[in-house]
Order: sequence, then C-alpha cells, then structure tokens
Amino acid sequence: MSYFVLQIALKFVVLNQIYIMKLTLKIITVLFISLLVSCGGKEEKKEEGFSYDKKAPTEKATSNTSTEATKVVPPSERVDLANKGVGPVKSLVLAPEIDQAMAAEGEEIFKKNCTACHRPDKKFIGPAPKGVLEIRSPEWVMNMILNPEVMVKEDPLAKELLMEFNGAPMANQNLTEAQARAVLEYFRTL
Repeated sequence: MSYFVLQIALKFVVLNQIYIMKLTLKIITVLFISLLVSCGGKEEKKEEGFSYDKKAPTEKATSNTSTEATKVVPPSERVDLANKGVGPVKSLVLAPEIDQAMAAEGEEIFKKNCTACHRPDKKFIGPAPKGVLEIRSPEWVMNMILNPEVMVKEDPLAKELLMEFNGAPMANQNLTEAQARAVLEYFRTL
C-alpha cells in the first residue's frame, strides 16, 4: 500500500512541477511582450551621428548688412595669402601645371601620415586640405607641414586655427621638404 501512495505522491509532484513550469513560461512570455510594447511606439528625433558622407552645415547668407559687418570669419575660412608662416620655406613658386607624379606621391604620403586627423574634403579633427591654396600661401602650408610646433607658437593664424580646432595640435610627421612639397602638390589636385 505504501508503494501505491508513493506512486500517487510522485505523480502529484511531477504534475505540480509541470504546472509550475508552464505557469513560469506564461509569466515570462507576458513580461517579454510587455517589455516590447513599452519600448516601442515612441518616435524620438535623433541627432545625426558622424558620417564620412555627411556634408558640413553651411550658413545661409543674410541680406542684413549690419549682421554681416559684425560676423567674424573663422580662421579656417579667412583668406590670408600674404602670410608665409614661420619655418624653412621662405619662397615657393608653383608651376602652372600640376606635376601628376609628384601629386600621386603626395597622396600616398597624405594617406599614410595625415588621414588620422584630416579628410581631403571635409573638416575632421583638423581642417580639410581641399582649397587650402585658395586661402593660404604655398609657403605657409609647407611651413605648417614641416614645422607645426613652431608655427603654433609663433604664427598668429596657426594659433587661431589651434583654438578653432579645440586645441588639437598638428603632429609633426617629420617629413622632408621634398615630401612636404609632394603633399602640397597633392593638395592642388583636390
């Protein structure tokens, strides 16, 4: 008789465990569905993240001349072709035609040494070199490439650029004058 009672008790325990497991599964399912419902449905406007393809925002020109007179041009957009900078390059005359072989060499040097902080056509950690020769003299660009520490200490424009780019100084890549000239030639192709 005790065997019979033991069998009934065992069946009761097994059935009770199955019931508890089913109940637990139902509770977990309900909680999971509640979680999904509570997290969905809201549409929040997200700020766009960084993308290499994203264009830099541009300011729209206003017709109000009084605001244009008080508007300060940032150093990265200021035209200063007379400043030669501080460094070994005192005079540099560029040929009318771009030396494609030198530009290709300069592109390789740029990709190897400069792309950690610069993108060819967009502002990144440092300014974009595209169009730099329209706002800076070739001597200034070469001196900045060859001698960034001295330029930041002694050249007023380089100091202002350092501040504009959140105090991130340009690293000296220890390029030769010929390598810096090749990089400058590459900048002419951008």
